[in-house]
Amino acid sequence: MNGKGNGNGGPLEGAVVAVAGAAGAAGRAALLRLAEAGATVVASDADPARLAEAVDAARYAHGGATVVGDTVDLLDLGAAREWADKTEKEFGRVDGLVHLVGGWRGSATFAETDLADWTLLEKLLIRTVQHTSLAFHDGLLRSARGRYVLVSAAGASKPTAGNAAYSASKAAAEAWTLALGDAFRKAGGEEGPKAAATILVVKALVHDAMRAERPNAKFAGFTDVKDLADEIAAVWDKPAQEVNGQRLWLTPKP
Repeated sequence: MNGKGNGNGGPLEGAVVAVAGAAGAAGRAALLRLAEAGATVVASDADPARLAEAVDAARYAHGGATVVGDTVDLLDLGAAREWADKTEKEFGRVDGLVHLVGGWRGSATFAETDLADWTLLEKLLIRTVQHTSLAFHDGLLRSARGRYVLVSAAGASKPTAGNAAYSASKAAAEAWTLALGDAFRKAGGEEGPKAAATILVVKALVHDAMRAERPNAKFAGFTDVKDLADEIAAVWDKPAQEVNGQRLWLTPKP
């Protein structure tokens, strides 16, 4: 992975990157890292207050960085398309969509699975992937460095009994993203894909507030959100052919 950028002409310098689910801990770290690398960052979240805090933090951390926020209902395909169109119209192009919309529900055993958990997770983890990928597909193809980045979980490849709904949702989101990668491959023809759809796989995420709440916890195998943000930015360091349709493991494969 390349060193951290400082708006010094790296692959993200001047890029326009949209971040879905930007108000959470992973989103905040991604906004900071992308702004640091010189990107114009267009953030969205369903929570306007938390989104405003995340956008302000990224702006203050990197004076002069362009970081804007939109409250977007990503469960509405029309709203997702409007967000993509608005972004490209306002900034002239769109070079990336980072999907960080999350959520988790689980049970003590498989037999105790509540299908209401599936109903919720299907919306958060699958529907938002479908809508953002469809909305940003054309714009990413028009970019010389288009990237669609999904953050997934190792459980998608090795589900546990109490995580059936979560793991199935993540697996479906991965399959959808790989199909997007195949579309990019086909669009590139003999020259290879110019845009890429990439999956970053973690065991789970950890951040400073979690450590403060549980000072004795080991969080073994967890990926810090700051490290995840570095890996998100690094997707632009590599050629599209190298990362398109790939799962990049940030944790050992199960």
